Amino acid sequence: MKILVVVQGAYAERIAKNLQTHAPEDWEIASIPLTTRVPHIIDEPEDFIPPDIPRSDLLLFLSESDASAQLIPGIARKAHVRGVIAPIEHSDWLSQGLKGQVQQELDRDGIGSAFPKNFCTLTRNTYGYRGNAEPYDCSVISEFAEHFGQPKFSVEVSAETGVIQNITVERCSACGSTHHAVNKIIGRHVDEVIPNAGLLCMQFPCLASMQMEHIDKDMYNTLMHLSGQIFNEQLEPHLEPYYSEQRRKKKEQAP
Repeated sequence: MKILVVVQGAYAERIAKNLQTHAPEDWEIASIPLTTRVPHIIDEPEDFIPPDIPRSDLLLFLSESDASAQLIPGIARKAHVRGVIAPIEHSDWLSQGLKGQVQQELDRDGIGSAFPKNFCTLTRNTYGYRGNAEPYDCSVISEFAEHFGQPKFSVEVSAETGVIQNITVERCSACGSTHHAVNKIIGRHVDEVIPNAGLLCMQFPCLASMQMEHIDKDMYNTLMHLSGQIFNEQLEPHLEPYYSEQRRKKKEQAP
């Protein structure tokens, strides 16, 4: 699969590097920079689209400004992609209104799209958290989400000691925080891991916003804290069978 990563800022550069490090060997990943000096209303998109855009299967658009998403359809057409992922790590960078406009334009062009809020919510067929999850149907996005998006693990724990012996990352967060956190908790007792593991993701540091917003139903939090929560939610089912009796009681008493 050929992936075109549009990079706008230091955080985006880190994601691009993590993809190059952990992507399957047969993937080709090209990265192009995008200026942050994008006006709020773009009359001539070609004036801001880099000239040399390689033909690709998937466009990963990593925006760090509040107007650049207007360029997504033009870049997608120029690259002849079949799918677009534009993660929302900060709501100010891609409003719901602009997301809807971009998605409609991509739909008209027959291009699949996913707008995970945040990137850690992307799975093989949905993006978004819990009640706000949205389905998508695009094979190249699903192929990407086999390897990057919502963390997925296989975990080996000693039944005798309750110590984590090994964790295999089956799906990594796009930024690389999954590998960072996993490396920190191998060798620790399962009772000590949750919620500290999620904090390790945030300390990577997480790329998501610290702005409070509506996440799901009555849940208000930051997108950064959501990353840590998702990590814990995906990891804990592997640890629970090995919890001590004391840890089980403490969990049952928690509000």
